[in-house]
Amino acid sequence: MIEFRDVRASYERSLPILKGVSFTIGDGEFVAFVGTNGAGKSTAMRLMNGLLKPDAGEVVIDGAPTTALKTSELARRVGFLFQNPDRQICCPTVREELLFGFKALGIADANAEARVDAIIGEFGFAPDDDPFLLNRGARQLLALASVAVLEPPVLVLDEPTTGLDFRECEKVMGIVRGIHKRGATVVMVCHDMEVVADYAKRCIVMSDGKVAADGPVFEVLRDRAVLERASLVPPQIVDISLTLAAESPRLAGTAVARANTVDEMAAAVAAVVGSSDAGAAGGVAGDVAGDAGGAGAAVAVVGEIATAGEDADGAMAAGEVGASVADGVEGAVSDGIANAPGGVAGVAEAGEVEGAVRTAVAGSCDGRPAHVA
Repeated sequence: MIEFRDVRASYERSLPILKGVSFTIGDGEFVAFVGTNGAGKSTAMRLMNGLLKPDAGEVVIDGAPTTALKTSELARRVGFLFQNPDRQICCPTVREELLFGFKALGIADANAEARVDAIIGEFGFAPDDDPFLLNRGARQLLALASVAVLEPPVLVLDEPTTGLDFRECEKVMGIVRGIHKRGATVVMVCHDMEVVADYAKRCIVMSDGKVAADGPVFEVLRDRAVLERASLVPPQIVDISLTLAAESPRLAGTAVARANTVDEMAAAVAAVVGSSDAGAAGGVAGDVAGDAGGAGAAVAVVGEIATAGEDADGAMAAGEVGASVADGVEGAVSDGIANAPGGVAGVAEAGEVEGAVRTAVAGSCDGRPAHVA
């Protein structure tokens, strides 16, 4: 268990970073810390593994204040992944890098060798490779593996996906998810709200050295006031859902306005399209076409609802005119649905709508697939 009790911390006494931060993270949680640069997120991470000690208050790990523990003792309990892997890698070969932690802790025995062999196989490393000749994504994986091989009960990740492309991000986070499923507590600083939505279960928002919000991940990511205070934007599906709930009264009470993931949005749209009340579906289409304006993805989806009696082309045009709230989604969803079997006007089956929405949204994010929970 990790506890922060009214923690205050700074790098220079005259410049406080954390200003009375309190929270508790239980064993086995997956928590994401989000917020602007300088909000105190990385400072909080360094306090967790003893690299930094609090100026006031207490940081408690499994009942023991970090001020009473050596950093080497904390290293056995809290593994730390730096944002830049080049600050962590220090050995001439991959195998030596993976053994380094065991040597530092004085436990480089046969069991350590076996664990290194196992993780080399799991990650697909070549043991004799020079770490500094690996690409950025591979170095990040190696840094993660060098921490994971020690099997610490707590894994702290400072921006684990920074500088990675989509495939590298998926691989790193897939491994992190596996570590969490095996029982580790995962605490992650992340600026990518799509990654936060996909992997974390709880979200702590930091702003100006204080906790601005703390709760279940989608509860926090659907709070526009909190996100605006921290200069954050919600994930794309949440953004579309919130926009529809705010601008279309008829959709406000439907699953469309509560959708958080691609799966949920696709199912919600399919349910509306499959409604037996054609008049109501057509009315909803009119609401979204007239009110959603720039919510391009949502208005494009309404082109399908328009088969119940509205002009699909008109609904599409209304969406394409406004300034999009999700620029990367607008064209992708519009194109994806327009190219569905039978075209916009011909898509009437809920299954076809769901497939069109899923395909379109998956192709968004400025060329990078949207994350799917």
